[in-house]
Amino acid sequence: MIIKCFKDKMELASVAAQEAATILRDTIQAKGSARLVAATGAAQFEFLEILTSLPSIDWSRVEMFHLDEYIGLPASHPASFSRFLQERLINKTGITNHHLLDGEKDPAEVVRRTGEALLSAPIDVAFVGIGENGHLAFNDPPADFETQEPYIIVTLDEACRRQQMGEGWFATLADVPQRAISMSIRQVLKAQNIVCIVPDSRKANAVKACFDGEISPLAPASILRTHPNTTVYLDANSAALLRPGTLASAC
Repeated sequence: MIIKCFKDKMELASVAAQEAATILRDTIQAKGSARLVAATGAAQFEFLEILTSLPSIDWSRVEMFHLDEYIGLPASHPASFSRFLQERLINKTGITNHHLLDGEKDPAEVVRRTGEALLSAPIDVAFVGIGENGHLAFNDPPADFETQEPYIIVTLDEACRRQQMGEGWFATLADVPQRAISMSIRQVLKAQNIVCIVPDSRKANAVKACFDGEISPLAPASILRTHPNTTVYLDANSAALLRPGTLASAC
């Protein structure tokens, strides 16, 4: 794992998008197609805006999978991750081969069907973030580091739900769903490349716990340190609490 730091979230997003685009182009050239896992949330805004504007990515050859979704939330809701991906990735690139998680259908069936499709071939690159509680996808602490199931049904902890409210997706804590479908930790780690986008000071405590502390289910994203092709992109605010020696590049 490599940790890179940038002066602000726009510089972070620009470099991360360029490097993600290179992975996609190189994979398509080598294999004829690329399989992508896409994350959502406020941390991904600038990254996806830049990535979808870059030239020479043949999005018709990209197969996209969805990282996580709330259970019981319609795709029309502003907080729906399916809606997020439609608006910020699918509509902008014309991706037609995508597997969105439907929060209104039977969760067990969604998990089974999407999991089968996911396991049909390797994943080339996963875009992920880190939650304020250190979660990876919707795997809140203590995360399950053992299950080999591609998708699991999880109960969201209060810190996670408060983050969603704090980002403006929901008016009150009571409005935030308590359950979600999430890609499992082990499945995320199966991606050949992982691009982890983590800007903003509100993520600083989680960044320190995950990258200066022990690798532990109590800091779920700490498991990224075991992955050989993960790059974590921080800005000066999210990296503020890290020991200087942790960073591959100074902010």
